[in-house]
Amino acid sequence: MPDGRTAANGRMKRIQFSVTYPDRLRHPLQSHLEGDGPLTRAELLLWSPTADATTLCWFDGGPAAVERAVATIDSLETTSHVRDGDGTYVYLQQDGFEFPDVVLDLIADAAVIFRPPVVFRDDGTISFEAVGETSAFSAFHDALAAVGDLSIERVRPFERSSRPARLTDRQRAAIEAAVAVGYYEIPREGTIGDVAARLDCATSTAGELVRKAEAAVVEGVVDRQ
Repeated sequence: MPDGRTAANGRMKRIQFSVTYPDRLRHPLQSHLEGDGPLTRAELLLWSPTADATTLCWFDGGPAAVERAVATIDSLETTSHVRDGDGTYVYLQQDGFEFPDVVLDLIADAAVIFRPPVVFRDDGTISFEAVGETSAFSAFHDALAAVGDLSIERVRPFERSSRPARLTDRQRAAIEAAVAVGYYEIPREGTIGDVAARLDCATSTAGELVRKAEAAVVEGVVDRQ
């Protein structure tokens, strides 16, 4: 672990990784997500910090397909599921995690923190996000790249709390006016011209303010995911 002085001088980051493990290190669930089967995605949403590996997962398929998939987990002790919309939540109790020891040891030794979910995809990749200081990420990256085909999907600064979209006062007024005139109703009831009338400005100015405000809001939502 980096010492307090190093961590204080470093910048905390969020990094989204994607890794494909060789066959000998693959999780048993992976085989059920590939090909033409009913499952193409699984998400490890929550897990216990203990050796008994109590986890909550989500699959993009029905309970029958999910039960067949989790039945291949040798360490499984009990399971229960809840159908939810287009997928199924599954609560699993295992006597240990199914990742190989080399992967578990790498995770345990890493000086970074892992954020849920861990996503298993039908192309064989596993994606996850971690938070840590720059030098710690360098060591973790090198260790993981030694056991799997690793790529970095996204790098962002880490903030301890989500911040709202940063709008100027004028942009916020434009969004509020757009809501008031029904611009976002379905079907749309108001126009940019109506927004301009409320703001007492040109239609082109109102349109630009609304577009910039919308962009800031969308970027804020994406950045918090």
